[in-house]
Amino acid sequence: MKLYSKPGACSTAVHIVLQWAGGPFEVEILDGAAMKAPAFLAINPAGAVPALVDGDFVLTQNAAIMGYIADTHPQAGLAGDGSPRQRAEAARWLSFVNSDLHPAFKPIFAPGRYIGDQAQHDAVKAAARTMVRGLLETADKRLADNEWLAGFRSFADPYLFITLRWALGTGIDLSGLDNVAAFKARMETDTGVQAALAAEGLS
Repeated sequence: MKLYSKPGACSTAVHIVLQWAGGPFEVEILDGAAMKAPAFLAINPAGAVPALVDGDFVLTQNAAIMGYIADTHPQAGLAGDGSPRQRAEAARWLSFVNSDLHPAFKPIFAPGRYIGDQAQHDAVKAAARTMVRGLLETADKRLADNEWLAGFRSFADPYLFITLRWALGTGIDLSGLDNVAAFKARMETDTGVQAALAAEGLS
């Protein structure tokens, strides 16, 4: 498998999942210009990461890639014990991060996409920070009785971890989210996480 990733983007979560899966893979690190270059556009015309190439199969969209890696490496248990119920639990929390939490950051990263008046950009960002904080409170409650989002280590956890890095970088108030903080600390000591971050030049 070959992953195309941009450092610190949601594709870095896929990179961690590949580390956890334990199979052979390679990663090509892209910057913004490379993502729009003809060579990568031939792989993903949307010019976005992640993209995964497995032989003649090209797959895009983070959640789909996570599921594919889990299903092709069942021994890693990234979607649970093989039961439909555990896979659904892992998918539920992957969906929470992919469909709720990740999009909530978009007005912070690019407020101009939501409102043209630059004088309103700070207000848009502030509203988005409040929304992100609320979603992280949901994650914190879940992690109160679970070390991992799904109740077992799954493909949802690296994605949450990457959004926590975004939160720190964009001024999200994380005070009082002790369970989230403990989760982030656990992730930071994981050898697979460390290997992925190092390969992408991230601290």
